[in-house]
Amino acid sequence: MKSKALVSLLSDGQVHSGERLAGELGVSRTAVWKQVHRALDEGFEIETVRGRGYRLVTPVDLLDADIILSGLAEPARSRISLSVLDEVDSTNTEVLRQISMGAAGVPVAIADSQTMGRGRRGRPWRSPRGENLYLSAGLTFHGGFSVLDGLSLVLGVAVAETLEELGVPGVRLKWPNDIFLPDGKLGGILVELQGELQEGLVRVIAGIGINVHMSRADDVDQPWSSLAGISSQTGWSRNRIASALISALLESAEIFAEKGFSAFQELWQARDLFKGQHLVAQGGGVIGVGCGIDKQGNYLVEGESGVVPIRAGEISLRVAL
Repeated sequence: MKSKALVSLLSDGQVHSGERLAGELGVSRTAVWKQVHRALDEGFEIETVRGRGYRLVTPVDLLDADIILSGLAEPARSRISLSVLDEVDSTNTEVLRQISMGAAGVPVAIADSQTMGRGRRGRPWRSPRGENLYLSAGLTFHGGFSVLDGLSLVLGVAVAETLEELGVPGVRLKWPNDIFLPDGKLGGILVELQGELQEGLVRVIAGIGINVHMSRADDVDQPWSSLAGISSQTGWSRNRIASALISALLESAEIFAEKGFSAFQELWQARDLFKGQHLVAQGGGVIGVGCGIDKQGNYLVEGESGVVPIRAGEISLRVAL
């Protein structure tokens, strides 16, 4: 966002003269005019008030690394290596780049928009500018790939608990990696394995997308929700949400590394969207009734042949209509 500094100055909603803006930005008034038009092209609503200056019509929620870091307690603040970007292909890919460049601590990437955001099974993840939260973190675990069973569910619990603490009611979890509200999908989690650093030490990249201010998504083919849709008066702050999520991810990863998935199983079950529902496989018929998850995070479905566990990589489930 090349016009971020200008938009930040206008974010109070007051009228600012071109002369004042030029002085604060250290540019000419002509350059201010060009930045205003660039901001308009980027989707910001800026009103030109004749003889007085410019005013931002609609509120903005700008990402700010300093604010996010200030919202973290120690030692979390010193543990992470934070990058806040205007635009990126995907935050998961950005974390991978940071790792390859030797990022210290836990690399965390947050972006205002993604050009190639992705979800489970490579599906595109809608990532409009300035509306939602796109966050990824690189996490390391000891014990090999077998210790990672249920990790996406653990992160789902962390996200759900964080949102509930921020005042979001009715958060549910859809196996294996979606965050739901009663009106539809609020967000999702993408866990990508990055291989063994050395014997018994594995790294994963955990990506989280949460709909915050999004009010339109004509190209989304399923019911969806956003935090602003719950209450536009709450004043949702992406910076505050990011700080809370980072803290929750780090804490949950530590508990998971020490105690395994069993410490989260009941917490996930309590928010199970599929529990007691007739389920169908993606592109298939009814396969049974949802019965929760087992100790490895597999989903249990009761069908004609009894209760069968389903692994996340094997099949996609949805509620029968």
